[in-house]
Amino acid sequence: MAPKAAPSAEIAEIIELFKSIGLTQSKAAEAAKSPKSATTLKDIIDRYGLVGRNLEEKQAVLLAALAVQSSKLAEAERGYAVSAILDGRLKSTDQVSAAVKYLESHTLPIDQAEFDNECGVGFTITPAEIATHVANYITSAAVSGWANLGQVIGGLRSSPELRWANALEVKNAVEAAFTERFGAKETAKSKGKEQKKEVPPKQSAASVPAEPAASTSKSVFAEGFLGRLHKVGENAQIHPHLREQHLRATGGLVHTRFPPEPNGFLHIGHSKAIFVNFGYAAYHGGRCYLRFDDTNPEAEEGRFFESILETVRWLGYEPWKITYSSDYFDKLYELAKELIRRDKGYVCHCTAEEIHANRGGEERGPRKACVHRNRPISESLAEFQKMHDGHYKPGEAILRMKQDLESGNTMMWDLVAYRVLDAPHHRTHDKWKIYPTYDFTHCLCDSFENITHSLCTTEFIASRESYEWLCDALEVYKPKQSEYGRLNVTGTIMSKRKILQLVKEGYVKDWDDPRLYTLIALRRRGVPPGAILSFVGSLGVSTAASNIQAIRFEQSVRQYLEGSVPRLLMVLRPLKVTLENLPEDYLLILEKPLHPKVPELGMSKVPFTRTIYIDADDFRLEDSKDYFRLAPGKTVGLFQAPHPITCTSYKTHPETGEVVELICRVENEGPASTKKPKAFIQWVAEHAPSGSPVHVAETRIFHQLFKSENPSAATPDFKADINPNSLDTIQGSMIEVGFWPLAKQAYLAAKNESKARTEKALKANAETAASSGTPTHEDDDTPKATSEQLVGLECIRFQGLRVAYFAVDKESKLGSINESDAIEPGLRAGDVLILNRIVSLKEDAGKAA
Repeated sequence: MAPKAAPSAEIAEIIELFKSIGLTQSKAAEAAKSPKSATTLKDIIDRYGLVGRNLEEKQAVLLAALAVQSSKLAEAERGYAVSAILDGRLKSTDQVSAAVKYLESHTLPIDQAEFDNECGVGFTITPAEIATHVANYITSAAVSGWANLGQVIGGLRSSPELRWANALEVKNAVEAAFTERFGAKETAKSKGKEQKKEVPPKQSAASVPAEPAASTSKSVFAEGFLGRLHKVGENAQIHPHLREQHLRATGGLVHTRFPPEPNGFLHIGHSKAIFVNFGYAAYHGGRCYLRFDDTNPEAEEGRFFESILETVRWLGYEPWKITYSSDYFDKLYELAKELIRRDKGYVCHCTAEEIHANRGGEERGPRKACVHRNRPISESLAEFQKMHDGHYKPGEAILRMKQDLESGNTMMWDLVAYRVLDAPHHRTHDKWKIYPTYDFTHCLCDSFENITHSLCTTEFIASRESYEWLCDALEVYKPKQSEYGRLNVTGTIMSKRKILQLVKEGYVKDWDDPRLYTLIALRRRGVPPGAILSFVGSLGVSTAASNIQAIRFEQSVRQYLEGSVPRLLMVLRPLKVTLENLPEDYLLILEKPLHPKVPELGMSKVPFTRTIYIDADDFRLEDSKDYFRLAPGKTVGLFQAPHPITCTSYKTHPETGEVVELICRVENEGPASTKKPKAFIQWVAEHAPSGSPVHVAETRIFHQLFKSENPSAATPDFKADINPNSLDTIQGSMIEVGFWPLAKQAYLAAKNESKARTEKALKANAETAASSGTPTHEDDDTPKATSEQLVGLECIRFQGLRVAYFAVDKESKLGSINESDAIEPGLRAGDVLILNRIVSLKEDAGKAA
């Protein structure tokens, strides 16, 4: 192995100077790497006579940080910062950064009190106060597992209350709170000193809101629309005893519900409803039902029930109870008969056309009562019984509510309460020939379940009057409905009917095609659940609809991933490089951080050898002044490698003329070895013994599925707006060998968290059923919480350094991630690695990825 080139005598002298003020060898060498900041630090040392001052190492580190950051400061302002470090006012690199930012806009004389306030000088906080902030933060963010430890710590450290708190005290307080809430953290078995350096990534499939969502969660649920909602028990009732019964049943706790129709897969718009209903209940220490509104057996499928529960849990929430509208079919039927007895309902035999005409028709003319509206109560009861017994076919008879035809609200024009459907129900099978409508079922199920806050989107504003009318007509507890603006993402489609068309006609592969905005598609693409909730939380909740461009959503995801996923060396389109001045057996093992700003993510070890691969896009035959990457005769740096390289020649394909190999020289000697290159490019090395590089069978680059912001406006239909180039596939990409331990650890962390969370959920469900006497659904086809729901290959995420963010696709096969801890991860027979691009990097928007 060729020895690493020693630093020049001049550099060695600077390193010794930096060591003399208290820096360690490694930190002194790091400080000497940049000529500009090294010159600044040397000037600080000389100007302030720091040699022999016996500075603490921490002060020396802060001075080195100041040298790097203070290039724009005048000497007088830099001197003020130096003094603040030496006299102990600035104690952390965060404070130094704040000081530099302040001094860039303020000249001497400095207002010391203002400076101290801006930089956290003299900040004090007790451990008890930290613990209180931590507890409030975790509750408001609906955190539910150890996988979010690093994100919660990061969010708290950036909050105004704990901006300047001791980082270790914050970390300890968060870990103590997590231990109390989620039990002791499961740790992997030790695999020796070297293996300990590879820390599992914090992100997993079971993620819940990261810092951006958490930082907004408190204001979302405590202020604005949600902050102005009534307190439990304040909603008006027709009789006082209904309020009293309600308060006894709820114990004064908030009760909400998420009531999806099980006739399709949830889309991103539903994520807001989940966030609002589950999040509001969690923030107030209450309960949220998952209620399947299964009143239309013709459109419901078992897979939709399973997917809805899985999606809710994937987003980080656990239902207090899982119920069905069909749980209450008997009770609803009895109330329908009671409505008739009170002369508030009647059986109607009008056709749809006749009903439309009676309501004023197309011209919105005068309304008139149906000929059956005033039939005797006994007659309607008899007709309703005949509907129940199967005497009528669909469309021949309906039960209507006798409301107010003179109202200006169309939702009071004698809505349908029951209709005949000749379809078996997935739970009640052939028991019923009639099924209640949404308008009859929804408010009554809310009443049965003592919902305190019926939260829905603004398209149901008109339904509120009917909702309240029916509860009062039957003299039952009346929940209060409140409406917020729905979430729409432009540039895509949400319609189940239209998505089904895309699937059937082959425009997309299935409902989880990563180009769609169904939540299962976003999950497969690799979007973390916490990123979705962060996005929703950042929009706030009001009565106005949120019409958001898809690119804004992707930017939010990008920001989330920036601080939460590890970074790996990656080349999309490999181009072989032979380093001619290195021997054939040259091997240097480099240790690199998986994220330069998130040390918790750990380190990775990669080989550096005579043969490496760079991205073909990082080389040109013809150089230019505005091009800084590799070209013949040009020098570039290799990201996180010890030396730059210079291209000396190249080889081309004899037939196509395409460049197939570069011959380069490693600049490990002479002046070129210390000169900082203008650009750095990514690379991976060929080293069979370590399994480097990792070969990717297919990398899928997803673009917008539609060309415009409003596909539905296209003619003749939305399919005319489909982007024919929405998917690029690249074969043969390469990533660093650090992928294998990262993949195994990410998958293991997700499995462990999922297991712990599922066990906790099942225990809570059993306790709830036992205490309330409600069915456990153990022996029916109700979807159950399982560990498998929360774990998929998409939990393996990383940034391909300077390429894009990627996740492993579910079609991949990675044998080693399911092996025991004692077995070193790596390539196994039959392995296939397929990557999905989650989002691009904004700084690389012009590159292929």
